[in-house]
Amino acid sequence: MSPDPPATPRAPRPRDTAEELQLALGMLVRQMRAAAGGISLSQMSVLKRLDRLGPCTASELARAEKIRPQSVIATVNSLQAEGLVVRTPHPTDGRRLPISLTPEGRALVSERREAGHGRLAELIVERLSAAEQRMVADVVPLLRRLAED
Repeated sequence: MSPDPPATPRAPRPRDTAEELQLALGMLVRQMRAAAGGISLSQMSVLKRLDRLGPCTASELARAEKIRPQSVIATVNSLQAEGLVVRTPHPTDGRRLPISLTPEGRALVSERREAGHGRLAELIVERLSAAEQRMVADVVPLLRRLAED
């Protein structure tokens, strides 16, 4: 009598994988948020978007962030009160008020980007073996594909 063939592992169900991925990413985001200090994720997202795109109107920011203009306006108002962004009249269209980073806003984006990257790099080194670090590096492009529009 021949031995039974080895059992092949069952492929994980996409729904189970999605649930575990969502939980893990949520925990990781909370750790990154704690490292970022007192600024909210939506505020940081607007600051980073302005850093990448340059001056934008509230409507342009809302489209880019995929949120309602009213939400962007509330976020921009709080950032302006903190001296991190400024609204300036458009040179040719008085109805438009482009929003741009102040030097303080630009410095904060740079500082937080460095702090976030640094903290995540520390976690990768502290908690993952070299083989696991390679696995994470290999999966990043796949995660990026899932996040793209």
